[in-house]
Amino acid sequence: MSEEIIKHFKVDPIDSGKRLDLYLVEKLPKFSRTQIQGAIREKKVTIDGVPRKSHTFLHPGQSIKIHIPVPKIIRLLPENIPLEVLYEDENILVINKQPGLVVHPAPGHLEHTLVNAILHHCQTLAKTDNPLRPGIVHRLDKDTSGCLLIAKQEGGLRKLGAQFEKRKVMKQYLALVWGVLKGVKGELLLGISRHPTDRKKMAVTLTGKQAHTTFEVVEKFKRATLIRVVLKTGRTHQIRVHMAHLGHPVLGDSDYGKKGLEVAKELGITRQMLHAAFLEIIHPENNQPISFSAPIPQDMNEAILKLRAEI
Repeated sequence: MSEEIIKHFKVDPIDSGKRLDLYLVEKLPKFSRTQIQGAIREKKVTIDGVPRKSHTFLHPGQSIKIHIPVPKIIRLLPENIPLEVLYEDENILVINKQPGLVVHPAPGHLEHTLVNAILHHCQTLAKTDNPLRPGIVHRLDKDTSGCLLIAKQEGGLRKLGAQFEKRKVMKQYLALVWGVLKGVKGELLLGISRHPTDRKKMAVTLTGKQAHTTFEVVEKFKRATLIRVVLKTGRTHQIRVHMAHLGHPVLGDSDYGKKGLEVAKELGITRQMLHAAFLEIIHPENNQPISFSAPIPQDMNEAILKLRAEI
């Protein structure tokens, strides 16, 4: 019997009237529409316990359950990939993720990921509902660097996951954005959902999930601004989407920051200048606050030095 990923969703009022298949495509971006529709055809998707068809329209409060078979894959292999460890005990591991490293494997990309690295580093990792993501509590984009939390025990994973879900985790980022921001701080409360035409991207939309971002200026340059960003929510690509919507995309962001790509190229920037600088959680074992800081990576520091030299 093949392994399955089981997911549960509660339909929010904002999703009322959406088709079942399109709703699940939004909720499960790692799976194709074909995979989701296949699960629906095989009656592996239920609404309030009853199998439904792809074109079923949703209503607030409905409970959706989906079973998606995990493609049969080769066992994940440990790899001796260097890790910068910020903190480690018997319950958690916190690393300063290097840019360019994908967090977890996916079908067709089973090697050279953070998961392969931590399988080599750790004797135990918490099992998750996805066998491709042992120990993974949260994610950072491939080209985002900084603090990343790993759970070694299942009990700790549940507690930490609940903290993220209830927004009790403090996350601060440093970002180099294109252009000179007016003022010294700002706040964005704008809905984010899947892009209407490019399903790999996100967009600010009137019907999107609430996304709350605050930021303050750290340093202004001639062509860019260094900001400190605090996420009140954790939507996919939230900082990148919000800052692009504001007209100040993250430098080097090829998906959302085309207007800043020329400046990025001149500065030698080859990836998005976004760094998860600070993370604070409640430790799952002693229930005490604990925080972690990750130093700015070399490429981002070099870009800052070049920008300072222009003034």
